[in-house]
Amino acid sequence: MECCVPRVTRRLILLVFCRRLPQGQWWWRALVLGTLNIGAFFYLLFLAAYSMPGGIAALLISSQPLWVLLFGAVLLRQAFTAQHILACVVGALGVAGLVIQSDASLNVTGVSASILGAICMALGVVLAKHWGKPEGVSLLDLTGWQLTVGGIVLMPLAMWWEPFPQSMTMENYLGLGFLCLVGALLTYIIWFRSIQRLPAFLVSIITLLSPLSAAALGYLVLDEQLNLEQGIGAALIITSMFMAQRAAQSTQKKTQSPQTA
Repeated sequence: MECCVPRVTRRLILLVFCRRLPQGQWWWRALVLGTLNIGAFFYLLFLAAYSMPGGIAALLISSQPLWVLLFGAVLLRQAFTAQHILACVVGALGVAGLVIQSDASLNVTGVSASILGAICMALGVVLAKHWGKPEGVSLLDLTGWQLTVGGIVLMPLAMWWEPFPQSMTMENYLGLGFLCLVGALLTYIIWFRSIQRLPAFLVSIITLLSPLSAAALGYLVLDEQLNLEQGIGAALIITSMFMAQRAAQSTQKKTQSPQTA
């Protein structure tokens, strides 16, 4: 659960910059979205990563698209087909081939945290899609609300478990600045913008690119070697992206056909 405290800083920066507070029902909606998308998800993510090998955690969290399909069917009345499920399965197999090691082991805490994290994020994505954003409120405002709520949720946990750093070097400050401005503010603005413009299922399947990006950066920056299984896994993840897009387009055409008729 490292870096929980700095998360609060970057969330407050965005909230102060926007200077707009939620109104009416958006107080509790911001609380729900911030807790699901940021607070609960990050706690469960790091709990899973510290409880068992990261590859197993990544594989279980890759079940998120399946949960999005289920929540989307209930809350958004969106139908899904075998194509959607197949895309999820292919993507999960790709993640397994990319990150799972032969000596990986399971434990109850890690498995539970991974699955609950996937559920939290999936429900947060679907609710964000379902509720949209208030009229006249910018995406920066909406992002700031959620990030601030997430930081507030994480703060007590961070203060209880994590010691404050005794000293900070210039490299530490530069790294923290990068995490604040790029790793959180910019990326979450893009993330919530994607939720508004794309189907929730496509947004969730894109998260499978995270382990692929990590493997690619390890290869390019750290001179890590990739084996055949990892190469096949990467190819399966990319294939699942195309499958998910075709499934979404097919569903959209079926939905529009009765209206056209």
